[in-house]
Amino acid sequence: MCQIVFMKILRMFAPKSGKFFDSFSRSTKNLLTMSEKFKELLASEEAARDGLVRQIHDLEHVGDQITHDLFTELSENFITPFDREDIHYLATSLDDVADYINGTASRISLYKLKEIDQVMHSLAGVLSRQIIEIDSAIQNLQNMKNAQRVREAIIRINDLENEADSIFDLAIARLFSEETNAIEIIKRKEILSVLETATDKCEDVANAIESILVKNS
Repeated sequence: MCQIVFMKILRMFAPKSGKFFDSFSRSTKNLLTMSEKFKELLASEEAARDGLVRQIHDLEHVGDQITHDLFTELSENFITPFDREDIHYLATSLDDVADYINGTASRISLYKLKEIDQVMHSLAGVLSRQIIEIDSAIQNLQNMKNAQRVREAIIRINDLENEADSIFDLAIARLFSEETNAIEIIKRKEILSVLETATDKCEDVANAIESILVKNS
């Protein structure tokens, strides 16, 4: 408790670094673009997919660079806007979301999936809505006067993750009951699993933001 109070006092007198918030904002904007490209990939003809997969892959590299810049900034600053472990956790969680979007896109191309079913579109839609809420939470995080908006975004992210779980469970049950081709089952199950994990990682982002909110409100 004393350490938390001490750090808050230090932050009152120390110059605030906006670079962390700028980097988090860049990260969420990059995720928004990735999620839109991913939805475009799902809606595209098979011949157009490889180009979109490359674009998503390039955006994932952009995310990696943002995360690297965040860690560099963290190593060079003694005083930070909030706890160092929370900055690290949030940066890593945002990077994980990008990794799993990229991983799903890569598998769709690698496995030469012929048909994109409605389940993938539904999960992609949930993921996109989660990322919109993450962006909203990040934009309001810098000004703690908007803490209620951040809390509302966190709740919606968690609710959406539960929705994704339900979609995934029903999809896997249906896959095993209706699909007779074992190879097709393996391919689709792995793609769906990676996509669903991306929604789980969004919940990790929400948890990181909530930790910051609790410690600084």
